[in-house]
Amino acid sequence: MRDGHECDENDEEPPGRPAPGGSPADQIPGVLRAFGRQLKRFRLRAGLDRPAFGALVGYAPKTIAAYEQGRRVPPPAFIDLADGVLDAGGVLGELKEEVAQAQYPAFFRDAARLESEAVELHVYANQVVPGLLQTNSYATAVFRMMRPPLDDATLEQRVAGRLARQTFFSRRPAPLATFVIDESVLRRPIGGRTVLREQLEHLLAAALRRTVDIQVMPLGREENAGLAGPFTLMETGDGRRIAYVEVQNVSRVHTERPAVRGLETKYSSLRAQALTPQESMTFIECLLGES
Repeated sequence: MRDGHECDENDEEPPGRPAPGGSPADQIPGVLRAFGRQLKRFRLRAGLDRPAFGALVGYAPKTIAAYEQGRRVPPPAFIDLADGVLDAGGVLGELKEEVAQAQYPAFFRDAARLESEAVELHVYANQVVPGLLQTNSYATAVFRMMRPPLDDATLEQRVAGRLARQTFFSRRPAPLATFVIDESVLRRPIGGRTVLREQLEHLLAAALRRTVDIQVMPLGREENAGLAGPFTLMETGDGRRIAYVEVQNVSRVHTERPAVRGLETKYSSLRAQALTPQESMTFIECLLGES
């Protein structure tokens, strides 16, 4: 059976083939292959070819093929819809959370899972605006600058994954989040002046949340405890304290208490050295006035 110009029904990707833009670290996660096999099984059981199924769920046949082959991460809305249309009895829906994690690069998946469970999160950033605070345009510009370059499908997936993380702020009860951002980040026109201006306005809006504090570390400070680079601290609902450090796509999740305590001490110093949240908002408003 063929879907018009689309792939043949038996054209599954060979195991281990890298995902778009993929280095070995970004090979297709097993959960995507497993989901794709289940999706295809239920579709065939229902007697539907890809065009017919696509018409029912509102997706193109080539997109259905990519989901079945594990080459693209299906969004939660598609999974829920497919589960109902194919009468899968919740089998597809049960994979939704694991599938969602696959939209992140391999080195970040553990951190993304922990972030989704955090009741407190504290971030120091001195390279780019933290992902949880990025606009669509800013995130797209960041990923466009990746070298080696990402292909269009991977870039789209990475941006979608980054924006999906921002449901963090809509959880109930709302987690506490604090950010210390180096002034250089707020002056760096990633994506151009228009993109930067939109990003600064977004930061001001984010800071209006009662559970969010944003502080700026001025370039003029003689003391800066964050010269070793960015990091994130998290606390989960069961009281675990975790640190995440990443550089050049090499990451590490620290759970051992001495390492986490050291970064907690560093973050306390950073907050003391930075502008207060109110001073920081005034500072960002001034930057907007300059742009």
